[in-house]
Amino acid sequence: MENVHVGRTLAVLLLGAFISILNQTLINIALPHLMTDFNISATTAQWLSTAYMLVNGVLIPVTAFLIATYGTRKLFNIAMGFFTIGSIVCAITPNFSILLIGRILQAVGAGILMPLVMSVFLTVFPPEKRGTAMGTMGIAMIFAPAVGPTLAGWIVEHYTWRILFIMMIPLGVIDIVLASRWLKNVVKLTFPKFDAWGAVTSTLGFGGLLYGFSDAGTKGWSSLTVVGFMIIGAIFIAIFIWRELTVDQPLLEMRVFKYNIFTLTTIIGASINLTMFGGMILLPIYLQNIRGFTPLQSGLLMLPGALLMGVMSPISGALFDRIGARPLAVIGLIITAFTTWEFSKLTSDSTYNHILLMYTARMFGMSFMMMTVQTAGLNQIPLRLASHATAMSNTTRQIAGSIGTALLVTVMTTRTTMHMGDYGNVVTSSQPQIVSMLQGLSAGLASMAGIPEQAGQSLALQSLYGIAMKESTIKGINDAFLVATLFALIALVLSFFISRAKKDTVEVLRQHPAELTDRIIVEPAKP
Repeated sequence: MENVHVGRTLAVLLLGAFISILNQTLINIALPHLMTDFNISATTAQWLSTAYMLVNGVLIPVTAFLIATYGTRKLFNIAMGFFTIGSIVCAITPNFSILLIGRILQAVGAGILMPLVMSVFLTVFPPEKRGTAMGTMGIAMIFAPAVGPTLAGWIVEHYTWRILFIMMIPLGVIDIVLASRWLKNVVKLTFPKFDAWGAVTSTLGFGGLLYGFSDAGTKGWSSLTVVGFMIIGAIFIAIFIWRELTVDQPLLEMRVFKYNIFTLTTIIGASINLTMFGGMILLPIYLQNIRGFTPLQSGLLMLPGALLMGVMSPISGALFDRIGARPLAVIGLIITAFTTWEFSKLTSDSTYNHILLMYTARMFGMSFMMMTVQTAGLNQIPLRLASHATAMSNTTRQIAGSIGTALLVTVMTTRTTMHMGDYGNVVTSSQPQIVSMLQGLSAGLASMAGIPEQAGQSLALQSLYGIAMKESTIKGINDAFLVATLFALIALVLSFFISRAKKDTVEVLRQHPAELTDRIIVEPAKP
């Protein structure tokens, strides 16, 4: 390992992480405008977020190999290079397809970047200081979602959404220049053999599964295409797991799941991400497309919660070092589950202040567990497996986030269609009361607009359809938030079983990292 200046190293890495997360939070507010500009549905538009997270999830397993092959500085510059090129493509895109390609290029960079940052933190800081260190990192990482929605709302409302990508370009270039001057290698290069079959099977597995979830929104859960892709995805994921357990130098070391705390916290983290990312997509659609709030108002609604999360991040990190992750996770998930459930009761009259209060409270709950749960699991892992554990944890969380986004948007779409069908069954010409009301409305509209009664009837039908569609969509969003609540409750139950790495184990890792393996788990000897 080269002589490292910790402050400069962390400054470069955190700037990269900030840019990456800022880019992700900017796009959510712009989705309703992109749906209008490109004439696409919510199911199609969500691929800008889903594909981004999917590529992150597929690429993250490769980062353990990349870190050990290229080192910190070279790999960081490669990642930021991909991200910056992707931003250029998005800024000049003529259509949705090219925009999606640009997002994928950005995701290639972000997918390498985030586990690289985590791996450096595990190397630089001993376990007893990681809570505070992760909390400090959280300030920079949570500041991005704090300013992102409001900034995006203001830009989209007054200028073009292309500026959201244009502004990423100079930030990426600046970070590459700083990395070339300040960043040093903090990990030992071992040049492992690349597991190509592992990379192929993981890509096909996760990609097939996610495509199945996403396509269900337009074709239905019973569609042959949807079922086929989900089966293909599951088969390739099974092959990937078998491959990684049997090959000498796996792409992603599955044996990290021998460590019980790590396994438990990874499942909890996946449930949290599924709950969080889906909600981040649904709420802007409700606020802008259904309620008619401006993008700026939508962004401002999310600002207090994100700022509170940033303030709480170092506090949660310090509390983690003192009392561990379990009490923080339990408190945070109780708040998160309750507020997510409250979002399942949205109406066309829900007040702006009520939604603001619920979202802020939801982010307050999230602040107790976003970094602490993951850190609790990683603290149990010996340093020789740190890069694999970081990659595995981030892979699981990103895949869960992308599946969660696809799943909840699909639930919203399918349930909206179902609710619309219910309205159609109620409002029929066979009901005299409905016919009488429609005739009265038609006559009133025709008189007000000075048009023939037949045109007034057509206008009345369009108005009724618009009202029914609006109410159906709100009910569909509510159903999706109910599903998100279920996953929050699953994470809450599991959080009661989080235990803390023993103090003597932490001390051994600080003084003699190589000895930790025998203190945490005795692996069976090879024959």
